[in-house]
Amino acid sequence: MAEAPLDPRTTVGHVHLRVADLDRALGFYRDALGFREAWRDGGTVMLSADGRYPFALGLTATADPAPPGRCCGLYHAAFLLPGRAALGRLLRRLLERDVPLDGASDHLVSEALYLRDPDGNGLELYADRPREQWVWNGDQVDMTTRELDLRDLLAAGGDRSAPAPDGTRLGHVHLRVSDLGRAEAFYHEALGFDVTLRRYPGALFMAAGGYHHHLGTNVWAGQGIPPAATAGPGLAYFTISLPGQADLTRAIARLASHGSTSSAPADYGPCLGAGVYDLDGILVILTADHSPLPDQLAWRPAREPLGAARAT
Repeated sequence: MAEAPLDPRTTVGHVHLRVADLDRALGFYRDALGFREAWRDGGTVMLSADGRYPFALGLTATADPAPPGRCCGLYHAAFLLPGRAALGRLLRRLLERDVPLDGASDHLVSEALYLRDPDGNGLELYADRPREQWVWNGDQVDMTTRELDLRDLLAAGGDRSAPAPDGTRLGHVHLRVSDLGRAEAFYHEALGFDVTLRRYPGALFMAAGGYHHHLGTNVWAGQGIPPAATAGPGLAYFTISLPGQADLTRAIARLASHGSTSSAPADYGPCLGAGVYDLDGILVILTADHSPLPDQLAWRPAREPLGAARAT
């Protein structure tokens, strides 16, 4: 029997990073980018654009050193702004604060700025072009990399600088992986994301609901690089947000049918979550919101190993 397709409302939720210095990281995400604190417990802080749930980002302090060499994990976390003018105002804010950019690209479907946080985690700040301007060749989206006109982007934002506005959220996650075939086996075959672009050199892009990509994977750091680190600054996990609890149950069953063991659903206040490791040891938390959400948030961060079997 054919497997049910992934609900088109599925998206990414938030990304959770381990950082060497929590105050330093907060100074960047809060003061430079404009995210606001939504929840705190000891060495963990959750942030969002409006200071409320749902979160865009989590930060947890770690005293462990960074792993030596390049391994599987986060290539960049991409935060989607609600429009081109907002991206232009945020660009002006970054320039005013002397925040260096790694690059700026026109991807046809979107315009993007690239930078790094104080721990070296890759970040993308981007705005989508209207969907009617995206070009599809069958089931493959036309997406490439061209130089972005920063002067034109600044002009779109006017003379005012501003932080990431309300409505800014995690739009996609791009991962370093050891092998594109293994990434496709987990995220496409086991989880059910559609492959939206194969022809980009050394990369594979996937999404739900006709989006250009919720997940990017690449082997630009080398084929067969080591699995994701479990300690030190870097990616702790990212979440995939499913529309409802029935979708979470189906996703867990589908993973099991493909040989991936996930944890039993656990209560995280406004949502249920179940953890699973991909084939490169990257922790993914599947979530589904309760309905209705409580007014007062009582949340706890995901902590490894969440009962999930780690990929070997």
